Amino acid sequence: MERRDFLSDVAMYSALCTGLPNAWRVTARPSLAGDPFTLGVASGDPTPTGAMIWTRLAPEPLDPDGGMGGQRTNVAWEVAEDEQFARIVQKGRATSVPELGYSVHADVSGLASDRWYFYRFTLQNGSSPVGRLRTAPAAGVMTPLVFGFVSCNHYEQGYYTAFDHLAREGQLDLVTHLGDYIYETTGVDGRTRKYASSEVRTLDDYRVRYAQTKTDPMLQAAHARAPWVVTWDDHEVDNNYAGLIGENEMESEDQMRVRRAAGYQAWWEHQPVRVPRARNWSDLNITRRVEWGGLAAFHVLDTRQYRSDQPCGDRGQPVPCGDWGDPTHTLMGAQQEKWLDDGMAASRARWQVLANQVRIMPFDDNPGPVAQYYMDSWAGYPAAIDRLMKTIGRHAPNRTVALTGDIHSNWVNTLHTRYDRPDAPTIAAEFVGTSISSGGDGADAFGSWNDGTRAANPQCIWHNGRRGYVMCSVGAEEWATSYRTVPYVSKVGAPIETAARFSIRNGKPGIERT
Repeated sequence: MERRDFLSDVAMYSALCTGLPNAWRVTARPSLAGDPFTLGVASGDPTPTGAMIWTRLAPEPLDPDGGMGGQRTNVAWEVAEDEQFARIVQKGRATSVPELGYSVHADVSGLASDRWYFYRFTLQNGSSPVGRLRTAPAAGVMTPLVFGFVSCNHYEQGYYTAFDHLAREGQLDLVTHLGDYIYETTGVDGRTRKYASSEVRTLDDYRVRYAQTKTDPMLQAAHARAPWVVTWDDHEVDNNYAGLIGENEMESEDQMRVRRAAGYQAWWEHQPVRVPRARNWSDLNITRRVEWGGLAAFHVLDTRQYRSDQPCGDRGQPVPCGDWGDPTHTLMGAQQEKWLDDGMAASRARWQVLANQVRIMPFDDNPGPVAQYYMDSWAGYPAAIDRLMKTIGRHAPNRTVALTGDIHSNWVNTLHTRYDRPDAPTIAAEFVGTSISSGGDGADAFGSWNDGTRAANPQCIWHNGRRGYVMCSVGAEEWATSYRTVPYVSKVGAPIETAARFSIRNGKPGIERT
């Protein structure tokens, strides 16, 4: 008997064992104050034979306990070929427990490759909304891919209209979220809606913050539409944190370890991710690869947990400064750097895709005799950029695409063998996507984008400061990118438009505006 089947059967039959303490009994018929599926459903990390499917029981989502009252609950799940569930192809059970926030993660397998399915979760009290999952193509198969990537959905700073439009895209095989799914702070100026608590620090705090975010129907619709591949950035724990160094300089490493453990556990509890079992929540490893047949390999990065502290602070600074040039400084850590280098070396995929958090292209935002870079980005770590560019140059020049979030604006950048030499050979493309809502309505241009910075940064092809998401249509020979933007997020109902389109050719340097 498989261990997970054994545990599932124990959970089911333990409800019949009167000798167990009440706190450890499992029920399929919990006593609930309302709908337990208020946070929706999600699928993610697809493989050729399956995907992760997720929900979390929370009849009272803004209660730290979700309104479950300590009830250990046996939840059934089903995967079907049709939306009416007349042709069920896989089913099983999972137990939701208070120690894991009543979250449910089912690792579905045994499905056919390269096709769509429907899934749902069921209690005797009722069923969840129906979600869609798509399996990846089999190894080596060149099925075209249409996916969107998003980041930075600050609940207080705007409505999730962009998620509503994303859920309605004509074709959408996959969504990649690059971090800042929640924000740990609160009380920003110009709030369109309010978080239920002040700045979050404990596991209960983070659970409520995720739950409030996930009650949004437009976000739920985008999750239900297609599988997601998710990573984190800083606001899932603390603004601009680096390793165990937080934004508050008085916060000790021990305090940050506890806070990081709470943030990481809550992130896992609310995402459809396939990551190694946590031995210590503060050290949760989320780096992983998602293969789309022979077409694309997504390398999901973590540039927060293992990074060196930002040199000279985490804002814009003229360089060189302090220990900015230290060759040992890293964003990914030595182990992850090797993991990426080995993975790109071994991959036979046509495109190598970096699901990356912060901007790789160094942007000089104060042209003059001395360059000024933003230290929280890759530009604060020149030795790390050099190592990354060497990895790309050795294994996948001009067939590597970096997807980036973080900075609440759109950018299209070429990446070069030398970070400080835009005239050096081009070896990769970077598409930076704006926020879903963070920063409010936005503007056509970022604050430091002007004639001077444009001339000083020829590696930047295009820029825009509105909100939205990015759509990518990927074939064996061509990658097409469309920037989809909304004019406002301060009220609902904004229309969607395509602000710009670009294409790159596999194996050829440069980005073309189309």
